[in-house]
Amino acid sequence: MSKSPMACLVFFGVVLAGCVEAPPPRHPMRYYAAAPAQPVERVAEVIAYPARGQTAEQLDRDRYECHRWAVQQTGFDPSSQPAAPPPPPRSADLPPPGSGTVAGAVTGAILGAIVSRPGREGGGAVIGAIAGAAVGNAAETSARADAERADSYSAASRSTHDAGRGGAYRRAMSACLEGRGYTVK
Repeated sequence: MSKSPMACLVFFGVVLAGCVEAPPPRHPMRYYAAAPAQPVERVAEVIAYPARGQTAEQLDRDRYECHRWAVQQTGFDPSSQPAAPPPPPRSADLPPPGSGTVAGAVTGAILGAIVSRPGREGGGAVIGAIAGAAVGNAAETSARADAERADSYSAASRSTHDAGRGGAYRRAMSACLEGRGYTVK
């Protein structure tokens, strides 16, 4: 008794479906790249020492006035910035791990059964499933790597932008305090 091609496909579909691992129960599933974030307070920290005998009260008043001037000049206010910004959501959710492998295997099994010689559909389906799983896994791995690169690039550009603005604030604050007779480190 020979098996029909459809029975072979159903059999391999059931076998492959048993190989799929369920994703963790987090909804919606989002992946984030870890971005090395430098706290804004470190970037904008300015240490001033009285060089002309200024009092602590005068130092506090001058620091406040120089802070306001530096914010006005640079548009960057370190006191209004969060210490560590939360990671931005990824632009697109990725499918659960392993879904590319399964999709490739099922597609490969169907195509393998279709293109095989009559009476050998089962063997064609097995070969197609193996080849399709390999291609699906490679495509999924590539897509995840591309998404991670895109996330790390955007996080790095945001970090560089904030660090640049913090540096401009620090330079403005230092110039103001030095102009008022302080030694700045």
